[in-house]
Amino acid sequence: MKLVILEPLGVEQDKLLALAEEKLHDKADVTYYDTRTTDTDTLVMRAKEADILTFSNLPFPKQVLEQCPNLKMISVAFTGVDHVAMEECGRRGILVSNCAGYSNTAVSELVFGLALSLYRHIPSCDQAVRQGKDKTGLVGLELAGKTFGVVGLGAIGRRTALLAQAFGCRVYAYNRSPKPMEGVTAVDLDTLLSVCDIVSLHVPLTQETKGMIGGRELALMKPDAILINTARGPVVDSAALAEALRENRLAGAAVDVFETEPPLPVDHPLLCCPNLIATPHVAFATKEALYQRACIALDNIAAYLDGHPQNIVG
Repeated sequence: MKLVILEPLGVEQDKLLALAEEKLHDKADVTYYDTRTTDTDTLVMRAKEADILTFSNLPFPKQVLEQCPNLKMISVAFTGVDHVAMEECGRRGILVSNCAGYSNTAVSELVFGLALSLYRHIPSCDQAVRQGKDKTGLVGLELAGKTFGVVGLGAIGRRTALLAQAFGCRVYAYNRSPKPMEGVTAVDLDTLLSVCDIVSLHVPLTQETKGMIGGRELALMKPDAILINTARGPVVDSAALAEALRENRLAGAAVDVFETEPPLPVDHPLLCCPNLIATPHVAFATKEALYQRACIALDNIAAYLDGHPQNIVG
């Protein structure tokens, strides 16, 4: 079997290739590319002879799949697979696996880094010191005692809820299907948005969740509430969020994900908003998480080669 690793996966080359040898032994002929590209022609050139591919969240459209006649399996080194032409994979019987769970700790920890940055004005405090100013206008808030809303109680949402409890928050959660959790009050989405001081989003991108936080939902939130999105960009209507921030109908927002991968266009509606912290899709990106991701991706390939595929999606 010819395995093509289309990008570095965030792990040093020697470590990644050693890991591949450890997991796969002589079951696959490995080709590795040490650069990331989204250029269709380059992707075709790299992937066209592969039996198995692995890559993270780079777009992998139908136009590329059509030029890969031998492809049998894709091990997506990511949780979501909305960047892969899944319908074409299904039509051709190409198995697709993912790496759900690798970044539970990384994402949930960043949520609280963002929440604290908003509540304690950390970016503004840094600028004040550099500009020779004091703390005037920079008195912050505490997480303890606040009402923390978790939208989506998957693995990351549940870990976020646990951390919120550790900070002394009262935790509310909305999930499409009931998922009881100790110390967490289950409510409908409108109630959560209406009562929570902090709302953190942890849902996958589906037809049902696309645009689930729009103008109507933002209008339900308290003027002193903050919104944190480390889920998927299209879950939130960026234009509606920008309007709410500009009109001071929301105290702040922290956004790690957008409609497209950064770099963003300079005229993106959120980039000129007050009280917004933007990060370039880094919630999952810790050394520990990326190494764990590579392990899972290669384990998925090994399981497929052994005849018992795992973590299959779609």
